[in-house]
Amino acid sequence: MPTTSQWLAFVVASALFIQVPGPSLLFTIGRALTVGRRDALLSVVGNAIGVTTQVMLVAVGLGAVVAASTEAYVVLKVCGAAYVIWLGIQAIRHRADARAALDAVDTSVVVRAAALRSLRVGFTVGLTNPKTIVFFVAFLPQFVNEPAGHTGLQLALLGVIFGLMAACSDSAWALAASRARDWFARRPARLDKLGVAGGVMMIGLGATLAATE
Repeated sequence: MPTTSQWLAFVVASALFIQVPGPSLLFTIGRALTVGRRDALLSVVGNAIGVTTQVMLVAVGLGAVVAASTEAYVVLKVCGAAYVIWLGIQAIRHRADARAALDAVDTSVVVRAAALRSLRVGFTVGLTNPKTIVFFVAFLPQFVNEPAGHTGLQLALLGVIFGLMAACSDSAWALAASRARDWFARRPARLDKLGVAGGVMMIGLGATLAATE
């Protein structure tokens, strides 16, 4: 397992990386503005699961393959960016859904479907974020205690800790952003405009992902 000094360095470096505005953070804020607190937090959980899945792939060597293959990186980047753009377009097209949801009756069936969809959306974005794959490949091995062995296990553990830290940070951002959404929701027309704003934010994020080298 990593030494105490390696753990401390890892936690500090991870915290700094997580707080730099990036795809996961902007996606979380966009979801909070578009669909509200509950689904945004579920998306955060899904995103964390997706990121953790990436770590497991890195632990078995897939991350190294993606980092070394320009073609694989481009394909993953384009797919992830296209999905985020599609979510933004859907948010704009269905901007009235959020307002309608305020008057909808919450049933167990509707809640379960919404929860699963939000988890799936977050998971897909987290899993298809190429920046985190390359980051994990370049970053995590620096904190592996090679003499202790079990490199794959150490990589997986470091990645899980990183995912938990990111989920806590993103949840805080989601709660803060959802407060703004609640304020707008006091006047229904504002909520429609907010849905458009969240959609535009996600489209911009997707375009940035696609254009970034």
